[in-house]
Amino acid sequence: MVDDLGRRSMGQTDNSRATTRTVAEKFRELYGEPMGVFRAPGRVNLIGEHTDYNDGSVMPAALAFYTYVAAGPRIDRTLTVYSVDFDETRNFDLGDLAGSPTGHWSDYVRGVAEVLQASGNPIRGANLVIKGEVPIGAGLSSSAALEVASALALLTNSGLTLSGIEVAKACQRAEHEFAGTKCGIMDQFISCYGRANHALLLDCRSLSWEPLRIEDRVRIVVCNTMVKHELAGGEYNRRRADCDAGVLYLRQYLPDIRALRDASLSQLNQYGATLPDVTYRRCRHVISENARVLEAAQALKDGDLAGFGVLMYASHASLRDDYEVSCKELDLMVDFARKCRGVYGARMTGGGFGGCTVNMVNADGVDEFKATIAREYKSATGLLPEIYVCTAADGAGEVTYLIS
Repeated sequence: MVDDLGRRSMGQTDNSRATTRTVAEKFRELYGEPMGVFRAPGRVNLIGEHTDYNDGSVMPAALAFYTYVAAGPRIDRTLTVYSVDFDETRNFDLGDLAGSPTGHWSDYVRGVAEVLQASGNPIRGANLVIKGEVPIGAGLSSSAALEVASALALLTNSGLTLSGIEVAKACQRAEHEFAGTKCGIMDQFISCYGRANHALLLDCRSLSWEPLRIEDRVRIVVCNTMVKHELAGGEYNRRRADCDAGVLYLRQYLPDIRALRDASLSQLNQYGATLPDVTYRRCRHVISENARVLEAAQALKDGDLAGFGVLMYASHASLRDDYEVSCKELDLMVDFARKCRGVYGARMTGGGFGGCTVNMVNADGVDEFKATIAREYKSATGLLPEIYVCTAADGAGEVTYLIS
């Protein structure tokens, strides 16, 4: 189990009860009675994009889209993983989990098991049944939800206890080594520590965090563009390399700099004149975005939703122009949102090149917002977006109610 996450039965919706029932009943059909059912949420990042792997600050919120894992012990050293969504099974020998990424969904589970073992945690053989609610490829971190839920299931099945921070770090390492994505800690951290009706201001270096109340009149509306451009994976790692190059350059003048969070815009302007233009703009985005996160946190504390929205639009412009991770569909979605009544702010969220926008919308205007966005976006692109009206949700835990 996980000592500072524990069992969570609060906040269960009819949909989550139904999903829990589905995975538990499938487990019974395949393997007998489950030892437990665990869940972990996806997330949306309100502001602070591509700052996490630069040791900066971010402001994610967990969403009530969860990945569920039913688990039970085996007497051998086999890890058997069945996906309800894909209707397929993968079997792994716990003594032979190493290997390169294959691109298969099971890489995340295999990776979590191996990283936990490599960190000195003896994992017991297990049967797992998995079902996800987090939209795949939408930038809502379905991978972190799968990793964290699997980690909780494997730990509890093995009688082991880790802190939430240890779980988040193990899952991040699994994504690095078994999925090939050099992600920051944000996705796994918020999946562990999300809090209902709050965003988290997270310092990705110290892992200190502060809950920020989201006013009851606000809804988080996520608009899925329904596109994901193929270049996204390689470009993500390329952006990270650009940031590392910027740090190496600036260290000539600022020897104590460890990451871009340690530099200011004035220092970048003073010392960055001979940086390649692309590297300069990547650095400018990260440094300015980190400052925007801190300003946005203060705006939430002050109840200044209009000011928060201004910062969201500035974030999107920086991601579009300096970091170059937006795309036509994301830009259209933000432009349409800007014109809607009751919208405080909008921006792309996630790695980019498609996926979703996040919008802060007054609850009274949500229905009109959904209708307008769907109509305008379909007219412009021919695509009907998926639109999710959300509130911030609790993080990972074991589902405690019984399935009859």
